[in-house]
Amino acid sequence: MVQLIVGKKGKGKTKCLLDKVNTEVKNVLGSVVFLDKNTKHMYELNNKIRLIVVPEFMISNSDEFIGFVSGIISQDHDLQQMYFDGFLNISCLEGKDITDTVEKLEKLSEKFNIDFILSVSMDESELPENVKSKVVISL
Repeated sequence: MVQLIVGKKGKGKTKCLLDKVNTEVKNVLGSVVFLDKNTKHMYELNNKIRLIVVPEFMISNSDEFIGFVSGIISQDHDLQQMYFDGFLNISCLEGKDITDTVEKLEKLSEKFNIDFILSVSMDESELPENVKSKVVISL
């Protein structure tokens, strides 16, 4: 399943994401990965959560981002949840349509039974129609 936490910059999406991941890590049996643009939130994450700083891997478009996520999945057979903070930034989709990338994540989710939780710096009204149903928190 793909879930979206949406709202403009500065509305508190990251705090919601951090609260959610730190709560969920206590309940999941598999592993949890948190993708971010820097290490700023490293000490706010439970030590069972693997933090990956995406810009260190020189990703330059959304297809490379999906390949990167697929590589993480292929190396961790116990992976249960992935959290993406600053999704538009780390997936190189700022100012672009997120529909295809979200659909690809949905397919990966179904095939490998992994939940994806994304923080998206957009107002809910700006989202494409076909991803609005995935919004769980709108700030």
